[in-house]
Amino acid sequence: MSFDPQALRAKYRQERDRRIRPDGAAQYRGARGEFGYYATDPWTERAERDPRQDRVEAAVIGGGFGGLVTGAKLRDAGLDSVRMIDEAGDFGGTWYWNRYPGIHCDIESSVYLPLLEEVGTEPTWRYSPGEEIRQHAIAIARHYDLYDDTMFHTRVTELRWHEDDAEWQVRTDRGDDFRARYVIVSSGTLTQPKLPGIPGIETFRGHTFHTSRWDYGYTGEDLAGLKDKKVGVVGTGATGIQVIPRLAAEAQHLYVFQRTPSSVDVRDNRRLEPGWTAGLKPGWQRERMNNFLTVVTGGHADEDLIGDGWTATAALQRTFLSGSRTELSDEELELADFATMNRIRARVDDIVTDPVVAERLKPWYRYMCKRPTFSDFYLQTFNRPNVTLVDTADTGGITALTEHTVVVGDSEYDVDCLVFATGFEVGISGIVSGTLPVHGRDGVPLLQSWAQGPRTLHGFSSHGYPNLFHLGSLQNASSVNFMHILTEQATHIGALVAEARTRHARWIEPTAEAEQDWVATIRANAMDNYRFQAECTPGYYNGEGKPRPVSNSYGPGPVAFHELLDKWRTGGGFDQVLAGAE
Repeated sequence: MSFDPQALRAKYRQERDRRIRPDGAAQYRGARGEFGYYATDPWTERAERDPRQDRVEAAVIGGGFGGLVTGAKLRDAGLDSVRMIDEAGDFGGTWYWNRYPGIHCDIESSVYLPLLEEVGTEPTWRYSPGEEIRQHAIAIARHYDLYDDTMFHTRVTELRWHEDDAEWQVRTDRGDDFRARYVIVSSGTLTQPKLPGIPGIETFRGHTFHTSRWDYGYTGEDLAGLKDKKVGVVGTGATGIQVIPRLAAEAQHLYVFQRTPSSVDVRDNRRLEPGWTAGLKPGWQRERMNNFLTVVTGGHADEDLIGDGWTATAALQRTFLSGSRTELSDEELELADFATMNRIRARVDDIVTDPVVAERLKPWYRYMCKRPTFSDFYLQTFNRPNVTLVDTADTGGITALTEHTVVVGDSEYDVDCLVFATGFEVGISGIVSGTLPVHGRDGVPLLQSWAQGPRTLHGFSSHGYPNLFHLGSLQNASSVNFMHILTEQATHIGALVAEARTRHARWIEPTAEAEQDWVATIRANAMDNYRFQAECTPGYYNGEGKPRPVSNSYGPGPVAFHELLDKWRTGGGFDQVLAGAE
């Protein structure tokens, strides 16, 4: 061992403390009210339509991949009348909004993009670019006829259960008031852009926009509009890592305002040979998805079919993200973590020629404190003479904006354009956040019934709220490839609906006993990573330095959770949720 663990621990604490802010997540502001224009849809013009007052078999709230795969599984279950609803102007979710230059997925396309075999899409890159991903979302919608009855640019404002009709009343911000037998909420947890709460942001006279609403009218499609512009970027997370090299190549000068550097490992993206899926046996995608999930969450696999940066660091992810244990002790895991981060920091020294800049780009924290990033271009960008890295750790971020400058401590930086690569608000959409009021049996609000904490069966449904399902990580499982998690959830919901149709059941609803048993299971197996997260540098993983003391995830991890669901379906579990024969 060629490093001093005690010295590294001290360094990590020092760097964390430099960045801790007492306001936590309140340092950001939402794109609402006077800042609502940051969330305006720049891609699709809103089409006027008459309000709907009719009935459908199922309403799916959310047009991202979670909603799309759910819609596909409902079609497979035999539902003809499926209405998709989204606040965007088309399908794609995150990939509809995010169209910034350089955008790619950081999970291999063969295991990230759902329903490749079913739809017939063949990715052209190992890590697909954003437009290819968006087009695949559109292909899913077309393949399963999900465009037939859509409501785009529409926000659901209320769900209310009607017992006599065994239906949900669905109301929207466009005057719609219709009924649905089933409602599935897949509105995502990272949907609304967030902005840094910088004093003076409202009076800054330069041009500004958020990366999820890229302004190509200002930059030009090829970014040629920036050739005479001084541009600033706020944020060096997964988005900044991809967009900064593209901006640096075109802007007159680029200022990168960094609070916390990301860990940046080798990406090694490459084009795939045309027809590369032709020789693969049926079921190849599911095999690869299961293999990837097994490897990164601690299960046994005879072979690593993906072999990338995620699977190479699997041991560092298992305990602190998935909840799965490894054969390594906590001390051995920490030493392995130190060694990995030392290698990543050494890569900075190997690439960045200015030692002062290199030191500022080094990540001083445990590997899974922030989502790891991968790039073959980002670090090289800081060797360009037209790029300036501005460290904002000691000032708690950018101090202020004047009419024309960005202020960091005692220094001012004149910019023409400021790009916010600051990500999304966490957990502020959908029924869990309360932004979508839900009234179940006897008009009881869902969050009132959860006053002592969430109560679900497998994270999907709750007693007193029949035929209502929600996708996400609440009281189930998560992974770095969340698309796999959503696919398994959509499959489960599709199976529930199919069985209900077979049995002519009026509603799908967990018994109070089944719900209580699952809540007890979650508490007994809760993932315990509070100490790890509390020692991390602030970020959205740990609530900006204020992690939750109790986890609502299924501790044994996603592989065990998916096996549990499969056994539940084949072992008589439907009897716990199906009732009210027609």
